[in-house]
Amino acid sequence: MKTTLISCFLFITISLSAQIRFDDYFTDRVLRFDFMFSGNSRKTVIYPAGMKEEPFWAGSNNMLTDPFGYGNFRYEVFDDTSGLLIYSRGFSSLFQEWQTTAEAKTMSRSFYEVATMPFPKEKIRLVISGRKQDGSFTSLYEIKIDPSDYFIRKESPVNVNTSEIAHGGDPNTSVDIAFIAEGYTSGEMDKFHSDVKRMTETLFSEKPFTDFKERFNIWAVDAVSQESGTDVPGEGIYVNTALNSGFYTFNLDRYLTTQDIKSVNDYAAAVPHDAIVVLINSNRYGGGGVYNYYSGTTAGHFLSKTVFMHEFGHGFAGLADEYYSSTVAYEDFYPLDVEPWEPNITTLVDFGSKWKKILSKDIPVPTPDKDKYENATGVFEGGGYSAKGIYRPEMDCRMKGNGPKGFCTVCRNAIRAMIEYYIE
Repeated sequence: MKTTLISCFLFITISLSAQIRFDDYFTDRVLRFDFMFSGNSRKTVIYPAGMKEEPFWAGSNNMLTDPFGYGNFRYEVFDDTSGLLIYSRGFSSLFQEWQTTAEAKTMSRSFYEVATMPFPKEKIRLVISGRKQDGSFTSLYEIKIDPSDYFIRKESPVNVNTSEIAHGGDPNTSVDIAFIAEGYTSGEMDKFHSDVKRMTETLFSEKPFTDFKERFNIWAVDAVSQESGTDVPGEGIYVNTALNSGFYTFNLDRYLTTQDIKSVNDYAAAVPHDAIVVLINSNRYGGGGVYNYYSGTTAGHFLSKTVFMHEFGHGFAGLADEYYSSTVAYEDFYPLDVEPWEPNITTLVDFGSKWKKILSKDIPVPTPDKDKYENATGVFEGGGYSAKGIYRPEMDCRMKGNGPKGFCTVCRNAIRAMIEYYIE
């Protein structure tokens, strides 16, 4: 059931977005701005890498400015003449995750990144900002873009076979998910399509996705790899694949990602999409998901469907990890004196902005891990990779473990709000 908080939140957002008419400022195509994140644990620098026009704008034509405030970065589009904010989007990146590792204290690196927005009719000012340690944003890069600039490439999308696995209607009033094949050879595309269908069935079997099944378009993008599988650097295994994925991200054996974001977005541009899932042809356990970046999982492990739902929670709805006992590469990922932006964890610094309003009056804060509270929404200590000082909404959740329990109430509410944002 939709909470009063979410209803009021979206009502305010719709009212604000209604002041911006899509047709006044944009066409139904996409402006893609490619850039590099560079730096180390103390510094972030952005370098532009090029622009191109892509064919399919799939986002809402009504909800143009981001109402959530999620992500470690954001980009904002301003009409250059009036100065009006006409589009914005929050996102995260592997670069920011890397900045919290021990390696980032001793060296600098660069990570490719892509920002997409509806194609403007007139000149715009694009501002990319990063979230500071205290939670506020600071501008990192700014550029004025003329849509008639002949350096905006108008090349055709990559030549790849695509198919619609599930149809929910107009992309502008549906959630469009692009599943991209990784580590599937030309002779394994039937397997890829079968794997996409299995993941789609899994998605539609769990709340709140079950309530919106008719509002999703699911696409399969047949990126052909020369070899099957994915890299496993820790075991000296390397294969030639379309998206250059691999385990051992940040030297963590189960963390499976690709840093080839350019190729990911090149293939995704072949279909309308709001979210990207990289489906990896491997029987090993692993995956990764980053908000408004992509979600990835292997297809052949017995826990792959569960991992997919967990990682899609990250990539689609900005949900945080709620576990705290597993090994991670990060150091002090969440400052305990700052409220995290993710909707499903809290440091209690600003708990009123989270799920405080839906707590029962008889729920103690913090909430002890006792059987009587097993299915209750509370404030349980442990989450966000820390056993102390960070709290999660329920004792168990899809964002905490691989058990039978699905998303908790708070996570379901956050996912529901995100779906409604796309389909308005």
